[in-house]
Amino acid sequence: MLHALSRAGRRRTLQGGAAGVVVLGLLLWWVLPLGDREPSGSLTFSTGVRSGVYQRYGQRLEGALAKDMPKVSIRLQNSEGSQQNIERVATGEADFTIATVDAVATYLQSGKPGGERLRGCVRLYDDYVQLVVPRGSDIRKVSDLRGKRVGVGQKGSGVLLVADRLMTAAGVDPSEDITPVEAGIDTMPQRLTDGELDAFFWSGGLPTGAVEKLSQEFDIRLVPLETPLISRLQAAGGSTRHYRSAVMPADAYDHAQQGQAVQTVAVANLLITTDRTDPLMTEAFTRTVIDSRDRIGREVHAAQLVDLRTAIYTDPLALHEGARRYYRSAKP
Repeated sequence: MLHALSRAGRRRTLQGGAAGVVVLGLLLWWVLPLGDREPSGSLTFSTGVRSGVYQRYGQRLEGALAKDMPKVSIRLQNSEGSQQNIERVATGEADFTIATVDAVATYLQSGKPGGERLRGCVRLYDDYVQLVVPRGSDIRKVSDLRGKRVGVGQKGSGVLLVADRLMTAAGVDPSEDITPVEAGIDTMPQRLTDGELDAFFWSGGLPTGAVEKLSQEFDIRLVPLETPLISRLQAAGGSTRHYRSAVMPADAYDHAQQGQAVQTVAVANLLITTDRTDPLMTEAFTRTVIDSRDRIGREVHAAQLVDLRTAIYTDPLALHEGARRYYRSAKP
């Protein structure tokens, strides 16, 4: 009987010890972090053409990302613009990028490789279409571009996409009625100054540094994009539904506008990635974009327009799970 009592006591001791281990484990789980909750590794961010808003924004964002994600190696990659950016991310050449929503919708509709894997992170700022001419030019509307030498953006740019659509809506055949010059914002201002171009299209945040600099050194004017033209553009349906009528404020380019607001077309930009990207990385990236808005906005004005209340709307792309986690945590 004493032997039986001894065995029972040992069982109670073992059970008590096991319970203690469980309790200790729970306490450690509560107090100590499990695993590394900081993103690590490397990422490539495809930006834009030199001196454009994408590139300037990307350079400033790189510094903020390096501070917030010290274990991540970040590489910036210049590009021709939205169309090339989307293709790079969709095919795995880059991890994150910025692109206009019309270019994203066009890529999805075309059925190009990797489109089904694209995901949205942040709705950023709006691009404004800017048709720039010398002040003394006889070009007063888009249809006046017939017979002119027109800078239409680079082949992989969102500028080329919207420029072709605007000219078509105005009854101008972009391949027959003008001399199209595929060039970026890094060279078009000088070509206009040198008389090599009669006009050029640009689509970017306000103000775009290259256009502002041009306006201070050379007399230019911004051609209005009239409301009927925008209505015809939207009526085409599909990806053109993302265009909307907008007004460039009178002080966007003081020298060029001389106190006059200018009717134009606006389209939103998205920060995009794919479902291949680690949710932890995407959550941290999204957080940095929102948190660095004011700091970057002091140098790149368009960044100030990123708004947490609208950032979540990334149509036509589904929201990436990592971005979704951030927005849940950021709720007031």
